[in-house]
Amino acid sequence: MPLSPALSRAESAQADGRSYEQLWQDCLQRRKLFEDPDFPACDSSLFYSQSVPINFEWKRPGDICKNPKFIVGGADRTDICQGQLGDCWLLAAIASLTLHKDMLARVVPPDQSFDRGYAGIFHFQFWQHNRWLDVVVDDRLPCVRNQLVYLHSAENDEFWSALLEKAYAKLNGSYESLKGGSTLEALEDFSGGVGETFETKAAPSDLFDILKKALDRGSMMGCSIDITSSAESEAQTSTGLVKGHAYSITGLEEVNYRGRKVRLIRVRNPWGQVEWNGPWSDKSREWSYIDAADKTRLQQNGTEDGEFWMEFEDFKANYDRVEICNLTPDSLTDNTKKKWASNMLEGNWIRGSTSGGCRNFIDTFWMNPQFKLRLEDADGDGQCNVLVALMQKNRRRLRKEGLDLETIGFAIYEAPNNEDHLEKEYFRFNPSKARSRTYINLREVCERFSLPPGSYLLVPTTFQPHREADFILRIFSESKVGAVEMGSKVEADLPDPPAPTQPDNETPEEKGLRKLFEQVAGSDQAISAYELQDVLNGVLSRRKEIKFDGVSLNTCHSIINLMDVDSSGMIEFQEFKVLWEKLKKWMVLFLSFDTDRSGRMSSYELRLALKAAGIKLNNKLLQMMALRFGDEKNEIDFDDYLTCIVRLENMFRVFQALDEYNRGEITLNFQQFLILSMNV
Repeated sequence: MPLSPALSRAESAQADGRSYEQLWQDCLQRRKLFEDPDFPACDSSLFYSQSVPINFEWKRPGDICKNPKFIVGGADRTDICQGQLGDCWLLAAIASLTLHKDMLARVVPPDQSFDRGYAGIFHFQFWQHNRWLDVVVDDRLPCVRNQLVYLHSAENDEFWSALLEKAYAKLNGSYESLKGGSTLEALEDFSGGVGETFETKAAPSDLFDILKKALDRGSMMGCSIDITSSAESEAQTSTGLVKGHAYSITGLEEVNYRGRKVRLIRVRNPWGQVEWNGPWSDKSREWSYIDAADKTRLQQNGTEDGEFWMEFEDFKANYDRVEICNLTPDSLTDNTKKKWASNMLEGNWIRGSTSGGCRNFIDTFWMNPQFKLRLEDADGDGQCNVLVALMQKNRRRLRKEGLDLETIGFAIYEAPNNEDHLEKEYFRFNPSKARSRTYINLREVCERFSLPPGSYLLVPTTFQPHREADFILRIFSESKVGAVEMGSKVEADLPDPPAPTQPDNETPEEKGLRKLFEQVAGSDQAISAYELQDVLNGVLSRRKEIKFDGVSLNTCHSIINLMDVDSSGMIEFQEFKVLWEKLKKWMVLFLSFDTDRSGRMSSYELRLALKAAGIKLNNKLLQMMALRFGDEKNEIDFDDYLTCIVRLENMFRVFQALDEYNRGEITLNFQQFLILSMNV
């Protein structure tokens, strides 16, 4: 079916870039039912870690029943029955989604059917990392004995929920990738909203009002009972509740019961069965003592459908966690409706350069990405309200590569003025002003803060150093926040070479250096890269504190390129003398950062060594240097260090010359120039 204008703004997730409408039209013209090449009907779309345990058949709805329908009588929460996949967290989110028809129409475009225009292709839309994606699927579904194996509707001829689950499995790589998760994760993917979590045992006294306000504002909610061991997962309690299982919250009400107000909460089990059997359950006697109209309104369907009412105090006593996905960051404890401003920043933790771990690892903590925030326009109490959400990207899809969610969190520090990237000593002596409550292996960590106006430094981290992941930061505030990544400057302060010294005025060191040069250079009074290699290895081999296998010919060619003023491919004595002064400075820097005297320098210290040499790089370029010159232990020997610093200085000088020649009209910036040069 043709897309509506609102839906057409989503990006196609298809590998070839073709849109749903293009694929649909192509199938109609060819009179062929769509078969998705990106998510084929094969075992790899089901499992990534094991062989398929039973003989699955992929069938289209028309092969399962006589008259399949996309939606029967409106999409609602009774259409969601869990199959043989541990994705109750996703199903609980879908149940919540059905209560919000506008959002449901975006995620599940309703103008799809098995009737006119049917081509075996359907599409769904999901929010991913600050953009909406349009995900197409064919309608071949995994079955056993002509029955759907995974999510299905209570109506045997209705298929929107099964196809939605398939599209979400495709987005995340496979059906198996959907095993285990947080309801909040799917709620955010259905809305682009902001998640918050409440622990019921330590919740504010007005939690019922908070949840009621959330429901009234269109927020989507889930709840769960914690487990203390894997053996308790999905274990049923004597009251009919299931541990380690995701439920939806679908209603909150107050009723008059025997002369007093009773607060009730409606909860749904995505299994479509197994319900609470305590007070206010479907058949309990409490319903006999309330107004008949209330009873009829609240108990529209008193059958075993997985949905039930509980008294709110019983809910708090039995459930441990409530997750709320707010469609705006408006505080649920505040009655005023605010217009929030937002910022979205992206970054990554790269082993050896920007993955420094939490504050426990002070030697590397400062290497994490740093973001400067400027908070202004305080409210009446002199504070600025800000919500920070740190989300790691694509971890569910990466499960097939042996990766999973990292343990993440963040800290906020007061930021000094005019500093581009703060170093270790600052964090050693300055405490954080705010931080995430805990480090946890969830996709997103979100916290609300009230801070005085001023400049702050936000440092997102993994718990352990050397862990790799991509992330996005979403920052919401009541007024616009200035938010920029620190360490973004790329510049060099390279002194001009000294003027030549006449032979009569040379120091004893310079005379000794001339003698060495003349012995190697011969009659042409110039040395090549091969001769330079012999000289440097001869001299440096006497420096016992520098442990390396010798200066490589590649390094010597880089040095010749840096020092060869007349483009002869060789260096003369004055050029050699300037090199010698540079080499002495570079050796001092290397030894300064070789703190354990191992003869090698940590790639984490490369930023400091380059800065001391007058070269400042941003995080992306530092990551590239660490990957290019660091070994598997994130260490750099003297030869690689020398190659790195020589090539950087050489490229800075070439770039500056080109920039001056083009009078600022050069089309490449230095970062692009360096990336190109390093790959030549």
